[in-house]
Amino acid sequence: MAGNADRPPLTVVDPAASALSPPRKLGEHGLSLWNAVQSAYRIDDVGGIELLAQCCAAQDRVEALAERISADGEVIHTRNGPKAHPALRDELAGRAFIVRTLERLGLNVETIKPLGRPPRAFGWKGYADE
Repeated sequence: MAGNADRPPLTVVDPAASALSPPRKLGEHGLSLWNAVQSAYRIDDVGGIELLAQCCAAQDRVEALAERISADGEVIHTRNGPKAHPALRDELAGRAFIVRTLERLGLNVETIKPLGRPPRAFGWKGYADE
């Protein structure tokens, strides 16, 4: 077995290491979304990568807005009385963008029924045997 000496030793590869990296720097929340989507769907086309990157950047922005709204309160008090926080509208728009983008990527579609043939005792033939 002299040929085995020429082979490099086998190593275990971390599955996360082979995942596609985002095209630009993302924050904690955006990177978490990126990794979750890539581990489940493995998006590797240019258009899909860009859509996902935009979605993840929006996730970071939305979470920053949500933190600010939580710190200030959902209702702020002005001279004219209580008023909804001005960033609420932007947070909602960002969340809507994220959902629409994930839908465009086709990530909201799951199979309703398993594929394949039904079990043997399914249908009218199964009832006739009883």
